[in-house]
Amino acid sequence: MDTPHTVIELRRYRLHPGRRNELIALFEREFVETQEAAGIRLQGLFAEPGDSDRFTWLRSFADMPARARALEQFYTGPAWRTYRDAANATMIDSDDVLLLKPCPGWEAAVAAGSRQSGAGARDWLVWVAPLRTPADEALRHWVAEQAVPAWRSTGAQEMALFETEPAANNFPRLPVRTDGPVLVMLAAWHDGSGTPAQAPELPGLTQWLRSQPQAWRLTPTARSARR
Repeated sequence: MDTPHTVIELRRYRLHPGRRNELIALFEREFVETQEAAGIRLQGLFAEPGDSDRFTWLRSFADMPARARALEQFYTGPAWRTYRDAANATMIDSDDVLLLKPCPGWEAAVAAGSRQSGAGARDWLVWVAPLRTPADEALRHWVAEQAVPAWRSTGAQEMALFETEPAANNFPRLPVRTDGPVLVMLAAWHDGSGTPAQAPELPGLTQWLRSQPQAWRLTPTARSARR
């Protein structure tokens, strides 16, 4: 039985103009199996149709100690040592990284992201809500009763819900954001034509927010787990 993965990184890169396809080709050729061999699960690789110089991806780990071990193994390993300069040359900024965990009851949605899942290609929408304080039972209950039905009413078929992982970054060589807790929804529709341009309006969420949520569309790459 697969070990559950409870730690997720949502990584969003700003790239030099015109170099996204170069990074995706290099990533899919050199950094998929090599990360998996270190115990990292690649949850999804995405281009952003609304911004030609963005690359977004998710990876997960069994727990925080496993994260430290896996990242140490990969980033000192031969694949990264050989190709890091070529990868880094495509990037302007790679520090927009959220350290997350599944919201209670959503663990199975993380497991569904294994690269072998083989679903048909479709666009996704990622939604990030900055919170005043870490997610609590009141917010989780509201999300279950109000937000999730609102998303499903738009036709969303597959969803995963995450909140901030409170543990300190145990691989400081790679920064993660520390600007405050978030709630993150990742959702997909049957096909790209059914994906809305923006997330549903959720006025009842205002009491928990420190700033307005952001959302952007994601198009899976050829080797993305979530397709």
